[in-house]
Amino acid sequence: LFRSILAQDTCSLVHRLRLLHAMSHRKFERPRHGSLGFLPRKRTRHHAGKIKSFPKDDESKPPHLTAFMSYKAGMTHIVRDVDKPGSKLHKKEVVEPVTILESPPMVVVGFVGYVETPRGLRALTSVWAGHLSDECKRRFYKSWHTSKKKAFTKYQKRWSEASKDGKENPMAAEVERAKKYCQV
Repeated sequence: LFRSILAQDTCSLVHRLRLLHAMSHRKFERPRHGSLGFLPRKRTRHHAGKIKSFPKDDESKPPHLTAFMSYKAGMTHIVRDVDKPGSKLHKKEVVEPVTILESPPMVVVGFVGYVETPRGLRALTSVWAGHLSDECKRRFYKSWHTSKKKAFTKYQKRWSEASKDGKENPMAAEVERAKKYCQV
């Protein structure tokens, strides 16, 4: 009986001590390490980036590149002079973080013509180049070394047959169709 009373008293004493040293809130005592927005932390399946938004199309200008792909390669810092009259930092050096962007050379391999529909833009036609390099073709495969590498073989055959017939531009019909019907 004495042991049970003693055990109860020590339990209540330990409980009271715990309340005195209770954590204020878990988010202050042991916060997360890293953002949940970057989960799952693993290697990506598609290394090629994509352009999320294009500038508004100006029909008065001739067709031109409207976006350029670049990748964030890392960050570093620079020391620069501040040229801001009236500021405390005027004519002083400051250290600022900078992002390093890598822009590999872009090669045009074709174009897509779009028509406007009530539900938005729809792709009408695609015209590819007559010869695509292996560097370009391997971007269309998940596992290049195990594949049969058949991408664009029928298209290249059609292109070569049309050029043998004496046409100077084998895909002229598709290009004309895009010029006639496509808005974008």
